[in-house]
This record gives sequence, C-alpha cells and structure tokens, in this order.
Amino acid sequence: MIKSMTGFGTAKAEQPFGAVTVELKTVNSRYLDVQFRMPDELRLAEHPLRERIASSLARGKIEIRASFARAVGEQQTTLESALLQRVAEQLEHVRQTLPQTPTPTLTELLAWSATPQQSVEPERWAKLCLEALEPALTQLIEGRQREGRRLADVMLVIAERVREVLQTVQVHMPALLLAHREKLAVKLKEALQAAHPAGFAHITGAELSERIASESSLFAIRIDVAEELARLTSHLTELEFMLGQGKTPVASKGNASGSTGKRLDFLFQEMNREANTLGSKAGSMEMTQAAIELKLLIEQMREQAMNIE
Repeated sequence: MIKSMTGFGTAKAEQPFGAVTVELKTVNSRYLDVQFRMPDELRLAEHPLRERIASSLARGKIEIRASFARAVGEQQTTLESALLQRVAEQLEHVRQTLPQTPTPTLTELLAWSATPQQSVEPERWAKLCLEALEPALTQLIEGRQREGRRLADVMLVIAERVREVLQTVQVHMPALLLAHREKLAVKLKEALQAAHPAGFAHITGAELSERIASESSLFAIRIDVAEELARLTSHLTELEFMLGQGKTPVASKGNASGSTGKRLDFLFQEMNREANTLGSKAGSMEMTQAAIELKLLIEQMREQAMNIE
C-alpha cells in the first residue's frame, strides 16, 4: 500500500478523572522524526507513544500534541468543615504577626479544596494518552493512504507519457539511420567530385556502396539507444509494480523490503541516468527533444515520490 508522508489525525479519550486529546500532524522527511508538544503532566507517556508511532510509521516528520483537562466533580465544589477550621486557625495564627492579612475569598477556598482531589497518578494520564493515540493514529494512516493513492495515480499518468516518448524514439530510429545514409552518400559524392572531377572513373559503385555502408554502421553504433530504451521500459514496469498497477517482475518476486519512497527515489535516479545517456547519443533534433522531455517527466515523478513513505 502506497502511503504519503502528509497526514493529520486527532482523537480524545475520557475517564472519570479527566480527558486527554492527542493530535498528530506529519510532513515529509528522509527519516522518522518524532517531536512532542505536551505538558509535564503527560511526559510519562512520551516513550510508549514514540514506540507505538515507530511500529506503524516508517518515515516522516511527526508532531504529537497532547493536552489534558481534569474533571470537575461535585465534590470539588463542596467545602468541608475540617478544611474551613484549619484555614481559620492558620489565619488567626498569621494575624498575630501580620494583623493586616486579608480573609481568603470563596474562590481561593474552593481552589484549595479542589487541589487534593484533582491529584491523579502520572501512570493514569499516560494510559489515557495511549488510548487517545490509537484512533488518532488510525485516522492519520487512513489519510496518508488516500493521499498516497492520489500521488501514485499522478505518477502512473506521467509514466504513461514516458512510455509514449520511448515508443516515439523507437519508431524514429530507422528513419534517422536512413536519412543519415542518404546524407552521407551525397557528401561522399560531392567530396569525391571536388577532389577529382573524374573520380568516379577510378571507383566502382560497389566500392562506394561499401564505404557508405561502413560509415553508416559506425553512425548506427554511435547512436544506438536500444539498450537505454530497454532499460527505461524495464524501469517503467518496475515502477508500475511498485505503485500496485503492474504484474510482479521476476526480480521483484517476494516481499520487497525497505521504504517505498526511497526505492522510488533510487529508481528515478537510474531512469534519469538512462535519459542522460540517450541524450548524449542523440543523432537528431527529435532525439534531443525526446531526451529533454524524458528528463522533465522523470523529475516530475521524482517530486511526487518525495512525499511517499
């Protein structure tokens, strides 16, 4: 399954003592880079969150934001008599030294009353973080898969255009060789007549044809791009397989290991190398233009693959 490195997911988990919200945001990166944005109360969850993320995602810069909210129950707004008595005794004791000490407000008394009841063990917050992570991670992965499918479709459309260019070059080769042979024959005749007006009396048609055939063979060898075309076609077949749209090549049977994005990047490097070689062998303006177009198309696919996990 082709997956993008761009995605988003969020979820909330609740318990009687409070709630935790986890938000995941990912963008492309060469490696797996996990960054946390969370309060100190949730720091205990950082290690298990990192392990869970690493077990599901291979690449990408991942930002995890987590926040919590304590539950406000009825007991937290009830003032106990014992608490009021302790506050009164402490206030009287303080006023013996500082007579101007003001009486606590009702809000302050409620806050003091709520503090002990809001104390929750860090382990419970960490467990709640993991509960919120699961649906957020599922949402993130599903989004990355949808985006990955769209990227794969774009690359397959471009790959089809590459195949058309290769077919055009294949068809153009015989005509190119024939045109060169005819041009070479004209140049040889002109050169022979310029060097010796009666030169044709000293050379037979067979000898001239042999010379033209020899020069044409040298030209054909120099511009032969059959190997490059075959390799590029093979790379396209591998690309279609990697994107889930082709039959399994012999060299790719079994489960392919490693990051799909990195494998695609290597494949496009190889395709670009073949396109460069084809351009260096160009024997006509049409072949030069075809090599340039191939390089542009390969670069377009490589840009899309940069966001593949």
